Amino acid sequence: MDATTQWSELADSLVCALHLATSPVAITFSHDRPEGVAGFGAPLSEPAADGRRGRVSAGCVFWVHGATSTFSTAPEDHGNCSIGSVTHGLARLEDVTGRDDVGALLESGWVSPDAVGGIPAVAARPGAITYGPLRDTPAHVEPDVVLLRVNGRQLMVLADALPQMRIGGKPQCHVVALAKEKQVPAASVGCALSRARTGMTPDEMTCALPARGLRATVEAVTRAAGTDTAVARYAAADARRFA
Repeated sequence: MDATTQWSELADSLVCALHLATSPVAITFSHDRPEGVAGFGAPLSEPAADGRRGRVSAGCVFWVHGATSTFSTAPEDHGNCSIGSVTHGLARLEDVTGRDDVGALLESGWVSPDAVGGIPAVAARPGAITYGPLRDTPAHVEPDVVLLRVNGRQLMVLADALPQMRIGGKPQCHVVALAKEKQVPAASVGCALSRARTGMTPDEMTCALPARGLRATVEAVTRAAGTDTAVARYAAADARRFA
C-alpha cells in the first residue's frame, strides 16, 4: 500500500467510525514548502496598527480551508494572530507581548499573563506549514497532526478510545502543539477567539491526533464506536418500556 492510499484509507475510516461532517485535516510542519504543493492563494492583509498582518485572520482559519484543499503556508501568512503564531512555533512569546491582540486578551481578563506563559508550542520554527484533506495527502508529504472537527458524541467516542487524551479549552490551537510535540491526542472545547474567526458552530470542538501511529488510533476509535453503538441500542430498546 502506498502512502497516498494509506492516508485515504485512514481518513475514510475516521469519517465512517465517527460520522464526521468535515473531512479530517492533515497538518504538516516542514523546513520548506513541499514540492508541488501550492501556496495559500489569498493576499497578505494590510498591516494592523501594531504591524500584524497575514493571509487570514488567524491560523485556525487554515483548518477550515484545509478540509477542502491542499496548500502550504509561510510563517508570515499566520502573522495576524499572535497567540496562534506562538503555539505553532512561528514566534516567541517575547516577540508578541506588546501587540494589540495580546493586550486585548490580557486586559479583558480572558487569559492571565501566567497562563499565556504556559501555552504549549511547537518547538522548532517551521519554514512551512501545509494543510489539506488527509485523504488527499501527497505521497511525499508526511503529516505531523490530523485535526478533526467534532461534536459532543464524537468526542465521547474519541475519549473512550483514547484514554490518554488531554481535553482543555483556550486557546483552541494549543491542541496542535500537544499532538505534535507530546505525541498525545488533544481536544479543545474551543475558544471565543477561534470561534469568532473560523465561524465554527457552537456545538463544534476540535481534536488533534498525532499522525504517527494513526492506524492504531483509528483501530481504537473504530472499536470504541462499535461498542458505544451497541450500548446505545440496548439503552434505546430498554427505554421503550417507559414510552
